[in-house]
Amino acid sequence: MHSAHTGENSDRISTLEAFADTIVPGEKRSAGDRAIAGAADGPGAVAAGAVELLGTPATGLSDALDDYVRSLNEHATAHAARRGLRLDPGLPPFTALSYEDRTAVVAALVAPGHPEHELWVLLTLFCNMAFDTGAHLHTTDALAAGHPGLTALGFAKPDADGLWRFPRFSYRRPLARPHPDTAPSGSPA
Repeated sequence: MHSAHTGENSDRISTLEAFADTIVPGEKRSAGDRAIAGAADGPGAVAAGAVELLGTPATGLSDALDDYVRSLNEHATAHAARRGLRLDPGLPPFTALSYEDRTAVVAALVAPGHPEHELWVLLTLFCNMAFDTGAHLHTTDALAAGHPGLTALGFAKPDADGLWRFPRFSYRRPLARPHPDTAPSGSPA
């Protein structure tokens, strides 16, 4: 699965980055970047911290990532064999696939009826979550660092004290009257 020039950890990272980039594509970090296919302008899931999020124990996936990587590379190898593709032996098989072939592999894995469907959908959801919410970061820190997903979504920055206050109602009207025992802070009394 890996050459003598790369270690298992770099193969693991490369495979997970290639998967995350397939879910929320972004631009290459450099001309020689193989994990990120460059299928979209701007930063994608990798720049948003998908690999970091996947590695946090809170996801419940961190102990299974080696199994995900092994399985994903097995699926990539089988896909390449079915299509008569030659893979770069210096790269993990999934990373060596083109973006279109990566997408085909992932589409098959998340398709209803695939026996591993739920496992791959779960991995996919966390890649999306890294981009959409920066779930592995404190929101104020993510916004201060220019988190690509939160920035792309136009997530409002907090006030100077790090708290969010919304002086105007998002629906341009109150949806309900505050309970009479609500404290000035907005907390229930």
